[in-house]
Amino acid sequence: MSDPALRLLTEEDYLASEELSPVRREYVDGFVYAQVGASLPHGRVASNVLGVLLPAARKQGCWTYAADMKVRVSRLGQLRYYYPDLVMVCEPHDDLRQAESQPCLIVEILSRSTRQVDMTFKAQDYLSLPSLQGYLLVDSEAQAAELYRRLPGGGWTQETVQDALTLPCAHVPLSLAEIYAGIRVGPVDEG
Repeated sequence: MSDPALRLLTEEDYLASEELSPVRREYVDGFVYAQVGASLPHGRVASNVLGVLLPAARKQGCWTYAADMKVRVSRLGQLRYYYPDLVMVCEPHDDLRQAESQPCLIVEILSRSTRQVDMTFKAQDYLSLPSLQGYLLVDSEAQAAELYRRLPGGGWTQETVQDALTLPCAHVPLSLAEIYAGIRVGPVDEG
């Protein structure tokens, strides 16, 4: 995230100004953060994962969004709007204008500038969503991915993707080979 604006915005002011903004901006506790553009590997990883998710979502009557759909999170009484790289939603709702609030799967593509926030603050916020079944973190700089999967009792388990996994919510297999098809990234740093 970039530096916050100097003044707090209400949720209403953020949503109204976001419709007119030339750049995507996330809203965290009243502050607005501009989002930077993605690298080529980042965009290709997102496209590869979307290519696997989209047919599965359509078969199930779900929607999959890439990069431009906000997700609304309320944590500890504070509202936050994030732009995940990919979002899958299977719960119907009436208000389709502003943001999704019941995603079942969120995918963030990690880069040098987003890694820390995606793995800490956003992870904590996303995992607080009752509808979420999975949070997939995919590295854009090395062949590596981790999945937070909701357990039947409501807790979470964290899985490192070795070769392939079946995505929750989408119920579709996804392999590292599919994620990184046509992309050159470095080896996983074991140190």
